[in-house]
Amino acid sequence: MADNNTKKESTSKDKEKKQHKAFDDFGDQVEKFAVKTAESIRKVIDRALASRNTVLTIRVNDESNKKLNMLVEAGLFKSRSESAAFLIEEGIKSQHALFAKITDKLEKMEKIREELKVIVTKEVEVKPAKTTESKEKKSAQSTKKKKPSR
Repeated sequence: MADNNTKKESTSKDKEKKQHKAFDDFGDQVEKFAVKTAESIRKVIDRALASRNTVLTIRVNDESNKKLNMLVEAGLFKSRSESAAFLIEEGIKSQHALFAKITDKLEKMEKIREELKVIVTKEVEVKPAKTTESKEKKSAQSTKKKKPSR
């Protein structure tokens, strides 16, 4: 019977070792995945920040400021400026459809502005010619009136 208990203990220890190994392997995989994910996020962030060349001064509310600080404290960004730039870029990307509509309307507005410029330019060119003609007519009429009669 002691031999039977020893086998059970041995089998139990083997199962426990296999379970620990499985958990360790799983933990290693999760860690590798987390590292890869963090690296991927860092690459995306670096690409987004690399093209920054315009300086803006902005005001944010307290809640936004806390969120920007959280991103810095988490080590995702070096500064609030970087975190704000990233969030702005992502916000613009997420509103692609809205910006497409705005772009379309702005293009139509620009076309209307150009049409108005053409109309105004034509009006300005026509009026001076009419004004000059009417001055000449008035001058001719007044000259006729001033001629002495014989």
